[in-house]
Amino acid sequence: MPILLLALAIVLIDQLSKFYIQAHMMPNMSIPVIQDVFHITYILNPGAAFGLFEHQTIVFVIIAILMIAAVIYFYPQIPRQYRLLRFGIGLMVGGAIGNVIDRIKTGYVVDFFDFRIWPIFNVADMGIVCGVGCIIFTILYLYKEDGRQ
Repeated sequence: MPILLLALAIVLIDQLSKFYIQAHMMPNMSIPVIQDVFHITYILNPGAAFGLFEHQTIVFVIIAILMIAAVIYFYPQIPRQYRLLRFGIGLMVGGAIGNVIDRIKTGYVVDFFDFRIWPIFNVADMGIVCGVGCIIFTILYLYKEDGRQ
């Protein structure tokens, strides 16, 4: 799947899920799906992961733009056999764009997946984390196996 389509799919799923949550819930409202295990909890997050660096919208937007520019520049240089790396980049870029859209619109990110033992997150966050995981796995394991250093 081309990186652009994957990134677009993540952005669309992310934005549609956030729109649904905002249309059907009030901020700080929580709906138990599995009591004390998993809830849908609508929060507006002014920071990054774990609520760090609150209200640094401009910094987050600049970082995302720089990351996307780096991907646009370096992506064509990635050999085609590194499909997992390309897949991870698509997930990461889609997630970054999804959260940047929120930050530009409101200065906050809509989060709603609440597993009670972890900070509340959204679809874009899942794309970023899974994408970075794919990238790290490729660099640590697959890149070395290929004989490149």
